[in-house]
Amino acid sequence: MNNYRKSIWTFTGGHTMKRKAASFGIILFFLIMLLCPQEVFFGASKGLLLWFQTVLPTLLPFMILSGLLISTNSIVYLDRIFGPFFRRLFCTSENASFAIIAGFLCGYPMGAKVTADLLRQGRISKTEGQYLLSFCNNTSPMFIISYIVWQNFQDKSLLVPTLFLLFLTPILSSILFYPFYHKKQKTSSPEKNSSDNTKKQAPHICIKFQMLDTCIMNSFEAITKIGGYIMLFSILISLLSSAPLQKIPLLHIALPFLEITNGIPLLCAADTSCAVRFVLTLSLTAFGGVCSIAQTNCMLEGTGLSIFPYFLQKLITSILCGMLSALFFQLFV
Repeated sequence: MNNYRKSIWTFTGGHTMKRKAASFGIILFFLIMLLCPQEVFFGASKGLLLWFQTVLPTLLPFMILSGLLISTNSIVYLDRIFGPFFRRLFCTSENASFAIIAGFLCGYPMGAKVTADLLRQGRISKTEGQYLLSFCNNTSPMFIISYIVWQNFQDKSLLVPTLFLLFLTPILSSILFYPFYHKKQKTSSPEKNSSDNTKKQAPHICIKFQMLDTCIMNSFEAITKIGGYIMLFSILISLLSSAPLQKIPLLHIALPFLEITNGIPLLCAADTSCAVRFVLTLSLTAFGGVCSIAQTNCMLEGTGLSIFPYFLQKLITSILCGMLSALFFQLFV
């Protein structure tokens, strides 16, 4: 009994310490913001402009249309076309096709959002949803082409290898992560059967204004959350960049990994070799940044999917991408 009381006290004490530490961190952040209004204004303005000019027009239409596709069951046609190919390549069910397409083509955090929507609709199992998160939530090709290669690398010769490496890495990661979910997938037959029944239902292409309104409002809620995260992380980067912390080891490398859009220019402007800048930039792009992980976590609300395995998997994917990028420079440049 004494040991039990001691363990309960230890658990509650540790939990209280974590809450106090979190509260202290929030208060400290608030005080720093009050003391540095110029940096806060600059970071907030940069983050909000990025959201309004780039993220909002890029993601919002896809969010609304993806909601309509799922609500009307129109993704059945996509499943029939792409399902057999993705089933052989990634060992997923045909119902997961749209999540893979969105995750590779639409950018962060569309892969996570579609995966969460499919799970809420009962089209995929929780195990398959966790597996999909491990490889199908990536940077969009347009972001890679226009922002990374043209604006920051300013070297069109790196376009094909950059796209190839950033697409190859999650495919290889899926092979690496699949065995961890294979055994669980076998035991999730009830969920699988329900998703199969959903797949066999005929599409009901009857778009009512109420359905459209729901898709628009859900999409606006999601895109507003993303904007909030981008703004907060932009403020954090602005504050840390202006602080006298240059003597901290590897800070100039760690700081860009907070948010990808602000981080890539910092890495590309670093006083290092072209090879190091290339490797670090592709590693950050494969990882997505801490901000994209926070965005992904808010997309998963209410699904029961865990963000911690996703964080570890993106970290492994980032390391793998860095190794492949270094190998590319060693062999071909």
